Amino acid sequence: MTSNSRHASSYRDPSGHVYIENNLIKRVIFPSYFSQYEALKKSGFFEKAFQHKLLIPHKEIENSATQICIQPEQIPFITYPYEWSFQQYKEAALMTLKLQKYALQNNFSLKDATAYNIAFYNGNAIFIDTLSLDFYQENSPWRAYKQFITHFLGPLVIAKYHGAEFLKTMSNFIDGIPLKMIASLLPKTTKLNPFLYTNIHLLAKYENKHQEDDVKASKQATLSKKGLFNIIDNLYNYIKKLQLKEQSEWGNYYQKTNYSDTAFSLKSNIINDWIETLHAKKIIDVGGNDGTFVRQITSDIKLALVGDIDNNAVDQNHFLVKKNKETNMLPFVIDLLNPSAAIGFQNTERFSFVERVQEFKPDVTLALALIHHLSLTGNVPFENSAAFFAAISEHLIIEFPKRNDSYATRLLNAKAEFKDQFGHYNLENFENIYSEYFELIDKKEITDSERVLYLFKKKHVK
Repeated sequence: MTSNSRHASSYRDPSGHVYIENNLIKRVIFPSYFSQYEALKKSGFFEKAFQHKLLIPHKEIENSATQICIQPEQIPFITYPYEWSFQQYKEAALMTLKLQKYALQNNFSLKDATAYNIAFYNGNAIFIDTLSLDFYQENSPWRAYKQFITHFLGPLVIAKYHGAEFLKTMSNFIDGIPLKMIASLLPKTTKLNPFLYTNIHLLAKYENKHQEDDVKASKQATLSKKGLFNIIDNLYNYIKKLQLKEQSEWGNYYQKTNYSDTAFSLKSNIINDWIETLHAKKIIDVGGNDGTFVRQITSDIKLALVGDIDNNAVDQNHFLVKKNKETNMLPFVIDLLNPSAAIGFQNTERFSFVERVQEFKPDVTLALALIHHLSLTGNVPFENSAAFFAAISEHLIIEFPKRNDSYATRLLNAKAEFKDQFGHYNLENFENIYSEYFELIDKKEITDSERVLYLFKKKHVK
């Protein structure tokens, strides 16, 4: 993500490309899209879509005979579909359908319906690909219908039956889950559901059958605008009602924690004081559950990234973000033992989690109730976790559960006959190794608990 560089995924769009100039995202529009862009602008479509928070706002910075340049509002951190919780994924799907319906009402239509056209910004899902809008052609089907099924409906329905973990597989299918795979993963009983049969099973059945005939048929296929609205409404109503069947250990973590009320309050107060002392504006909590401790921070935080491995915890956090209208918190799903990798052509179209966090440059990383999972569940040496945290921010607030903490004890006992090989998991060893990467600023024992909080500052090698 260097200055004055074209975004690696922009080769996919023949209408223009995204580039980065002086650390600002901008977009060039080619003459082939001028008529659509000018029509959208003159009709007032853009302004209304901005007002209704359907489309990322932009300003025009150049308009010549050879190119138009626009600069969208800058989104500080992009999460990808495989980092969304189930409810976030639903919101992204519904947002896409809302924009398509609004476009049809104004004689436009989305030519793209990929999940990568959605970002979460100021607490809401928003469409970010301005050039995905095209003229509506009378009596023509929705060009992006199949793409919507493979990027949104299919993954959501599979998640309903097999769990939200399935959504992570989107990292392997940048162009959407193949229709045949979607159909094969659904219970046979779903063929009896008219909606799923029509939108998934029937679509998959004929996807590759008589391909040449299908291409010819698609050119001749007709569908009235009323029919299109019916499809959009049916998709919207079905997706809106989708719910998961699964529960998790961490969804109500803070209702069954091993903290006393005193310890909980003390921990919160210590974190709050340290954040205020550091004048932190951008933070990341890499094991933030439902965002409880971030919400206790009283100082002015510009943006807090709050990740967790558990879908239900992130769903709960997302629910609270919506309920409280919080514009400075971004929940997402992340497994620190296997964070999102760079994907796409040459592994450059979508950036890795670590790359994006480094670009974001948080002032502080919070790692609360996490190190025992990394070290005992994942067998990650202290050297490795220290190096990771030192690579992403200047300051680190980390909580260390001692060996006799009930959760740490449970994880150690799970090692069975290998428990003795984890003697290195102790306070002294942790402090010694982390001191190679960080300077200790403060250290606090959490009363009524077996945990210690540390405030570290990264050491800079000269």
